[in-house]
Amino acid sequence: MQRVMMTEDFLNYLRYERNRSELTVCRYEQSLRDFESYFKNREGQLSWESVDSDVIRDWMESMMDKGDMASTVNSSLSAVRSFFRFALSRNLVVRDPSYAVKGPKKQKPLPQFVREEEMNRLLDTPQMWEDGFPGLRARTIIILFYETGIRLAELIGLDVSDVDFAAHQIKVTGKRNKQRIVPFCTELENVLREYVAQRNAVFSVSDGALILSDRGVRMRRDQVGTIVKQHLSLVTTLKKRSPHVLRHSFATAMLNNGAGLEDVRLLLGHESVATTQIYTHTTFEQLKRVYENAHPRN
Repeated sequence: MQRVMMTEDFLNYLRYERNRSELTVCRYEQSLRDFESYFKNREGQLSWESVDSDVIRDWMESMMDKGDMASTVNSSLSAVRSFFRFALSRNLVVRDPSYAVKGPKKQKPLPQFVREEEMNRLLDTPQMWEDGFPGLRARTIIILFYETGIRLAELIGLDVSDVDFAAHQIKVTGKRNKQRIVPFCTELENVLREYVAQRNAVFSVSDGALILSDRGVRMRRDQVGTIVKQHLSLVTTLKKRSPHVLRHSFATAMLNNGAGLEDVRLLLGHESVATTQIYTHTTFEQLKRVYENAHPRN
């Protein structure tokens, strides 16, 4: 009866003093019931008053073993923590065993990327591009992202004067106005030369922006994003088809083809190699898929 009163008092506290939604109250109640069921099924006669930190940790581990995600476990732990804080403040328990318990770290999702063969199909198939300046501009944007790994804001900020055709390099202004030099290959040189020539022929403007909209002004983020999404949709089923996916695709392709982690870090403009290391997990996942598909015993 005491346990019922304790939890009912807590749920009413959430409803009437904290003004939590009924959905939140129900979620908390379910988490408390799950936890109580767990500790009452353990050896010995455990109660809310006798539960300790190890019991809470074991309960969390059991959830992870069942396949619950870290976010689900943390949500359940949050309900138990709130309950014990309430119970302690009302002198219903003498200690809070959840105080020293840390939830599992949320696993960061691996970056999505377009496979090399899909990018090759897009870039090498003329029928996938519009005729005239719009098609050339779209192809220039896609190749710029894929062959340099620059960010969306960096591409929009490029001026024609930032492109050094003789040295095959682009001056990129990144986060906090930090500048870096990114090399490019002959394919991108040819595309950029053709694009700049048509840009100058179509628009008699003084704006130094490299990528211009149909109005002859610097292109906006959403306009570039739409172009990238439309064209990636032709070759990939990824849910996310953004300029940042092309940045991920650049980094993954570089590592898959032998580039060093530090070199990729410099090209991407990451301050720490730890940020770049997530791409090594991506390439390892790809390697695992190759292994699983190719090994005769799988």
